[in-house]
Amino acid sequence: MVRPNLRCTAFSGDNRIATGELRHVALKAKQAFDVFPDRPVMVFDDADARVLQLPLELPAADLLAWLAQPQRLGEETPSAPRRPGRPKLGVVPREVTLLPRHWDWLAAQPGGASVALRRLVDEARKVSAGDDRRRAAQEAAYRFMQAIAGDAAGFEEAARALFAGDYGRFEAQVQHWPDDVREHLALLTTDAFIA
Repeated sequence: MVRPNLRCTAFSGDNRIATGELRHVALKAKQAFDVFPDRPVMVFDDADARVLQLPLELPAADLLAWLAQPQRLGEETPSAPRRPGRPKLGVVPREVTLLPRHWDWLAAQPGGASVALRRLVDEARKVSAGDDRRRAAQEAAYRFMQAIAGDAAGFEEAARALFAGDYGRFEAQVQHWPDDVREHLALLTTDAFIA
């Protein structure tokens, strides 16, 4: 879900032009787009490095109005039909496919299948929290690298080193990339090389 106060970073080519809340970064991206229309301007979500598709060809006031419209940004509208579940708690029903022996075991657990599944998921999340952070950081860094430096020298080797957790080899491959790209990569890879 994209919100106007989302933290993000904009690049014009391989130059970082702004970092901050989306509404402010979008205006800087718009200015860069207007000044250098032939240079690619990309705005990245700081959390996961996804490229945000913004209509930079709009006038600045219209761009801000576009950002303020939640339905344009993928958010549910207030008039969306109610779904089953317990919405105040954030419970959302989804289909789970298990074998009969799994259903039998879940049915025998105190509180039933839902309570047992929530407990199992919470325990698994605690055990794998570090791995999940590392994997998310690697995926974000790769997404950014691919978008901004996919044709740069050393890209493929840097990607291999990133997913192998080899910080030294990764640094060697990106050392000749533009400063702004390397600095943003350093932020994205903070958790990518944890053991």
